[in-house]
Amino acid sequence: MTYAKRLTGLALALAVAGAAGAAQAETSVKVSLNADIRSTYPGVNRDANTDGVVHHIVEGLVAFKENSEVAPLLAEKIELSADGLTYSFTLRKGVKFHNGAPLTADDVLFTWSRYMDKDTKWRCFSDFSKGISKVAKVEKTGDMSVAFTLEQPSALFLGQMARIDCGGTGILHKDSFAADGSFVKPVGTGPYSLAEWKKGEYVELEKFAGYSPRKEKRDGYAGERVAHIDKVRFVVIPDGSAAKAALLSGSIDVLADLDVSHLKEVKAAKGVVVDTATTMGLSAFLLQTKDPVFADVRMRKALAHAIDMAAIVDAVTLGTATPNNSPIPTVSAFYGKPQGEQIKYDPALAKKLAAEAGYKGEPIKMVTNKRYAASFDSAVFAQAMAREAGINIELEVIEWATQLDMYLKGNYQMMSFLYSARLDPSLSFDMFSGPKETQARKVWDNPEAQKLIAKSMAISDKAERQKLFDTLEGMFRADLPMLVLYNGSDIAAYSDRLAGYKSWMAGQPRLWGVKVKG
Repeated sequence: MTYAKRLTGLALALAVAGAAGAAQAETSVKVSLNADIRSTYPGVNRDANTDGVVHHIVEGLVAFKENSEVAPLLAEKIELSADGLTYSFTLRKGVKFHNGAPLTADDVLFTWSRYMDKDTKWRCFSDFSKGISKVAKVEKTGDMSVAFTLEQPSALFLGQMARIDCGGTGILHKDSFAADGSFVKPVGTGPYSLAEWKKGEYVELEKFAGYSPRKEKRDGYAGERVAHIDKVRFVVIPDGSAAKAALLSGSIDVLADLDVSHLKEVKAAKGVVVDTATTMGLSAFLLQTKDPVFADVRMRKALAHAIDMAAIVDAVTLGTATPNNSPIPTVSAFYGKPQGEQIKYDPALAKKLAAEAGYKGEPIKMVTNKRYAASFDSAVFAQAMAREAGINIELEVIEWATQLDMYLKGNYQMMSFLYSARLDPSLSFDMFSGPKETQARKVWDNPEAQKLIAKSMAISDKAERQKLFDTLEGMFRADLPMLVLYNGSDIAAYSDRLAGYKSWMAGQPRLWGVKVKG
């Protein structure tokens, strides 16, 4: 064989090896879902699993950061008019949809018209068609700019646009729809595109090679969102124990919602990493202020000092959460010194206050359920601790659906309860504040507080809002209509072959910024 032929053969062998190496280099990751998604239309026929998948595919003008502040995403710049009514968005240049089409103002107007068609049944239709964030007009102000004009100033508008359950108001290309106007699949601008949805089994996403990232570092759903993994498959595994076994066996790479009961076993396993983040969900004991026992604020405060809340939190969450006695979550940008003050565990003071309130040891019925183990366990610990201070709590364990009905009717003395996340402090206070006569579910009936909450929804200046929230914090602690225990935890477990995976306050998986090692 001549030297030239040997070189030709070597080149051919290297080419073949290179092609094989390229094929082997494709990376894939499997992520568990405890149930199948409901649709792929952002914010339409959705649930938490749906949201988690769809946010990899679509992006909105704005998005939530780790601390629940709102940051630009598809918008390059956001300007607010002097009267607080008009939000002007300048779009980022160079952004493309999955079909290669460039993002323009026309796409924003097209998508908005779809969301605001009541027949679409978009989750957030009512938030923008009425109420404080009602949009009066949307207009194109340039090829790459749009303006939203509200009927009244609203500090909540951008947060509503970024809402995770709204699909982040993800912008869609018209190719997402068939000729008859029916939705087909999302053609978005996200780091991944939809490859296949095999209902009941899995949803597979593919890396979008034409993705245009922001320059800021990854921060919640904002910042840089680059996909480093070629294929991400969300696998439906309904049983938590089965999902844990799949992770430990290597059948899946990410278990985004590890049950705390499996924490010890998974932490001890080789090849698995556990990451925890504080969420904005809230665990609390609700106190019915219309009930004769708790009508006296001294009795409410007696109970607060009778319970070692820090010890309860550590026990029921296995150290994955920290105590928080404020309605504002610890990860919020508005969580400061007044919010961080902890209620002191003081059984002697509890006895004194209870006596002053005229309490003589009569039974106090606390409603709870076993569907949410941490909520039930919290009630059991509180019962034992209160007994030492002479406060007699009796537990009534019922089905969750029945408890929820009692909550909505305000039909209880005391209740161990969970609130889902609210990503703005105005909404955190509003979820439990209001007139009991017309909204029986409300816990805190203080007209002055309600006025301040309404004011906080209209003011956009952060410093002014902080003053209002600090004032509300003081009023809340003076009235103490419920005992806030802690914010929940997002506990994720994943294979150590991955780098960059992180839990965060929204409790949703994020596969951008994640790499497969080696």
